[in-house]
Amino acid sequence: MTQTNSPDPQLDAFLVEHDLARKDEIPSWHPLAGGVSSDIWRVDLSMGSLCVKRALATLKVAACWEVPVSRNADEWAWMEFAARHCPDNVPAPIAHDEKLGVFAMSFLAPCAHPVWKQQLMSGHVEPETARAVGRLIGHLHAVSADDGELRERFDTLDNFRALRLDPYLIATSKRHPELASKLQHLAQQTASIRTALVHGDVSPKNILAGPKGPVLLDAECAWFGDPAFDLAFCLNHMLLKCLIRPDCRDALIASFKALTEAYFDEADWELRATLEARAAELLPALLLARVDGKSPVEYLTDETQRDHVRAVAGALLLQPVDYLYQVAEAFVRQINA
Repeated sequence: MTQTNSPDPQLDAFLVEHDLARKDEIPSWHPLAGGVSSDIWRVDLSMGSLCVKRALATLKVAACWEVPVSRNADEWAWMEFAARHCPDNVPAPIAHDEKLGVFAMSFLAPCAHPVWKQQLMSGHVEPETARAVGRLIGHLHAVSADDGELRERFDTLDNFRALRLDPYLIATSKRHPELASKLQHLAQQTASIRTALVHGDVSPKNILAGPKGPVLLDAECAWFGDPAFDLAFCLNHMLLKCLIRPDCRDALIASFKALTEAYFDEADWELRATLEARAAELLPALLLARVDGKSPVEYLTDETQRDHVRAVAGALLLQPVDYLYQVAEAFVRQINA
């Protein structure tokens, strides 16, 4: 990892202002790989190491994608919420500067906190990890459900629309005119529901497999809205990885089912049938979005794989199912066809 001087004098000043560094100290900044929406560094100081994150106005993707840096404050607020309820499952929030769009959080050593995506991609698939993720997501939704203060604080639909609904559902609708009305309806339906605090980016790349359970990162899309989005967004990745790890297909589908059941063990704010039907309707749309939206997954490089996703997602969008397991079964049937 390359050691660098400060990328911005304001960042050094941020550390001093919050008593994280001495005035005469020279912090050692190390850029971290990962997201497309923020700059992230490990900063080594006399007091130890921490992470500093700064939101970008233009995301690092091929398509033009601009979003307000105010989402940094929303992520900070989400981390404070999660730390109160599940302190072992989120980096400890340390300091925040809303004007700069910067915050500091605890640094979690990679050797003890492997990225879940890397585990899955390497063929290390454990349904128990997925079960723990489902339990965590469900619990965070449950403790936030119908909370008036959180509803007011996370009235962030504009950001969620810019970060999720438009680049995923609306952008995909422009590539598929035959599905446009359905995808636009799903975007409108999702935007209209305000039930619980949604993370918005529950993806294996944003989940660490920590010694005390999964650790959630990157809540820039946080929004008080439809919890079905988080569930469908995460399950999406269990299915997509079946295409590149056929040797792990059974374990991935078992993980899909384990995550689903653990989530619904916690989901006590509405009837399972209602919530699951929304998630089952969203899941095919999100599958298609990871092929033809603004943020396609980088590992589906074969056109046959992408066509598989298009075929199964298109069929399910036109004829929705009520249960998540039916989406998984349809996906596997298409692979075996």
